[in-house]
Amino acid sequence: MSADLSAPLSWPYAPKPDSGSDAAPDAQFHWPTPPFAAYPEPSPHLGPEACEIIGINNSRTVGSVLQISAAERTLQVNVPPARNAMMVKFGQIRALKLMRVIPAAPRETDQPDVRLSLDQRPRSSFKVHFNGGGEISGSTIGHCHDHNGLFLFPPLSEGNDAVRCIFIPREVLGNFELGERIGEVLVQDALATEEQVEEAAREQLQLRSRRVGDILVAQQIVTADQLLQAIEQQARMPMVRIGEALLALDLVSQQQLDDALAQQRMDRSVPLGELLVRKGIVSRQQLQSALARKMGYPLVDVEHFPVEPDAIRKLPLSVAKRLEILPLVLREGKLIVAMEDPTRRDAIDEAEFVSQLKLVPTLAKLGSLAFAIPAAYGRFGSEPIGSRDFGLPTLQADFELDNADKLVETLEREGLASSSREDESPIEQSDNSLVRMINTMIIEAHAQGVSDIHIETHPGREKLKIRFRKDGALHPYLELPHTYRSAMIARIKIMCDLDISERRKPQDGKINFARFSPQHKLELRVATVPTSNGLEDVVMRILASAKPIPIDKLGLSPHNRRELEAAVQRPYGMVLCVGPTGSGKTTTLHSVLSQINTPERKIWTAEDPVEITQPGLRQVQVNPKIDWTFAKALRAFLRADPDVIMVGEIRDEETAQIAVEASLTGHLVLSTLHTNSAPETVTRLLDMGMDPFNFADSLLAVLAQRLVRRLCPSCRRSEPIGEAALTELMDDYLHAFAADQRPTREALLAGWLTEHGVNGQLMHFHSPGCTQCDQTGFKGRAGLHELLSVTRPIRRLIQTGARAEEIQQAGMAEGMRTLRQDGIVKVLQGITTLAEVRATSNN
Repeated sequence: MSADLSAPLSWPYAPKPDSGSDAAPDAQFHWPTPPFAAYPEPSPHLGPEACEIIGINNSRTVGSVLQISAAERTLQVNVPPARNAMMVKFGQIRALKLMRVIPAAPRETDQPDVRLSLDQRPRSSFKVHFNGGGEISGSTIGHCHDHNGLFLFPPLSEGNDAVRCIFIPREVLGNFELGERIGEVLVQDALATEEQVEEAAREQLQLRSRRVGDILVAQQIVTADQLLQAIEQQARMPMVRIGEALLALDLVSQQQLDDALAQQRMDRSVPLGELLVRKGIVSRQQLQSALARKMGYPLVDVEHFPVEPDAIRKLPLSVAKRLEILPLVLREGKLIVAMEDPTRRDAIDEAEFVSQLKLVPTLAKLGSLAFAIPAAYGRFGSEPIGSRDFGLPTLQADFELDNADKLVETLEREGLASSSREDESPIEQSDNSLVRMINTMIIEAHAQGVSDIHIETHPGREKLKIRFRKDGALHPYLELPHTYRSAMIARIKIMCDLDISERRKPQDGKINFARFSPQHKLELRVATVPTSNGLEDVVMRILASAKPIPIDKLGLSPHNRRELEAAVQRPYGMVLCVGPTGSGKTTTLHSVLSQINTPERKIWTAEDPVEITQPGLRQVQVNPKIDWTFAKALRAFLRADPDVIMVGEIRDEETAQIAVEASLTGHLVLSTLHTNSAPETVTRLLDMGMDPFNFADSLLAVLAQRLVRRLCPSCRRSEPIGEAALTELMDDYLHAFAADQRPTREALLAGWLTEHGVNGQLMHFHSPGCTQCDQTGFKGRAGLHELLSVTRPIRRLIQTGARAEEIQQAGMAEGMRTLRQDGIVKVLQGITTLAEVRATSNN
């Protein structure tokens, strides 16, 4: 029978210490008592208890503990002179000592043999070692060890058996010793020599070290089949972050983790695990233990693993040595590699560029790659066949995340240097500088309110051009040497998981930018378009998560707002918002939905993509790649008891037909369409094959809109409008009316003066430019609207297949105003300019 020679003796009648880590915490926290008959039963924590708190830094504070939650691992304490209680995590204290005394029953002195008495109060020494260093020691009468931690009961004095309770939370408890060591007892009783005890202790220490390091060599993977199976198992594991893994293994405290996370937020270049290693909080063996046990990374025996030559050929030796990455297997377009720290995102990104493949990292034993990488490449040649070492430079000192200017200068110099050598090939892959530059470009675009990023490639030695679309207009951002165009496109494709090798067909994808910069919660919709000379362009639309704009902030005229709100308050029917791409149709529909989004209504939306979210909506992302289209989503909604349905876009006859049917069967349907004006929407849907009678019965209103640039309010100036400019405005406004509907100039001018006049005069507004608007004179955008409400006369026109001009004239007779007319009113209000209105609307 073997014994743990370094373990402390336990009293036979004391409760056996329980690891307790998997035990479920009680609903109410109980204070235990010494496990002997002379002491009272454990008592629940019912109210404030005077206590002494020992902090992580060994500070001592007297106060009271008000509440304890074993499930949440927190204490609510009050420390005078503070009046308010504060919440403290178990891991933020070392010990809590109750000031309340636990009494002991009087001793029975008339017993013939004390050894046979049940009244036992044995005292034993204890020593407690804390995580992160430090210890306490003393004497205790029994102990209790459960899921909460360790409870000790030091006596008041030598002759007094009354005790106090000391609580040491499990989060800070390293290990503890009670009583004499077994090895010491064996030596005292001459059952073993000191040399035998020391030798046994050394062997046990080695076993413990191996267990703490948790690198189980016997479980290392040595075949490709084992590796693929292990990766498949890892994919089924729940997502665990490295900090959570280290915390679960009690390798770091919550405070240490919070401090490291705060430091990492200031410098993202160092992974969290590496940061904890550098700070000396965990060892590299412990870090690998967490990666293997809690995060599921397969541990590969790289010294005996049969590396495949196809995998070796994908990564140059110099890059593999510098990044400490060993290619193992090539499967389904993915390169499986071994790394000592598979959380190093920067190394993975660079290797993906060089290999032009998606990397799947696995775990290699510490120190093994230094020998395994040269050995593996030595078997198949030191360089991959048909490849070369690109010598990717490290330009850390020339680039900072918040400014791309220095990086651009660096890239320019590299481009000039390469162009001066005729025999040098264009750079096919990227380096850390280009990776960081792309991230910075996206961050700067988001900060500037940019809607789209255009990356344009040109043949020959012409530079790569990047432009930003801001407030509807394109502006140059930067230019890069032609040698970086392939790397730029490849990097963006990798970020949104597109096929790098496919350059002949357009591709669509999404970038979840939080993967690359966790502090920036935004998405980008990416479209690649093949161009001449075998090149590709990329357009990225920034989809920053947003809240719906209040309907009173949309810039609707009082008449348009009143009519639109009346339409969407109807129990059933169809409301359409039309205009070109990027005209704010989805924004308007979400503003309308926010008006009718009440607990009594069930609202389903099908969108591509989901850009705006609001509580209460059930929003669905369509995906044509898996045949999950607007039409199929609409059919699914009709089986899900909807009140209101929003369809992101009517693109085909099938979707339009289902939308009309849904609106006729008791549902309010909102959707968008790409047409130029509200009357043209009617003829367009009829041309798509809609039944005129059903369509006329279902349609409630059509809102056409455009976006124009708004005059900068910081530098806006006004002056009385000139006679020529006023005449021009009136001509433009009256042009749309039919001859028998056209108001007189005098009546129109009188109305304008009443609504928009300043001291009896109409004003002309302009913005010369300032620092707030980057000297452009424009800041933000405003909407122009044209609302056609379907009344009985207009419904009859739809049923008879009337032309768009006839529908427009009927609508204007009932109060509709065209986009041009709404824009002219906004010119008089000082919102925009006539040039902007004319650029976005027809006569």
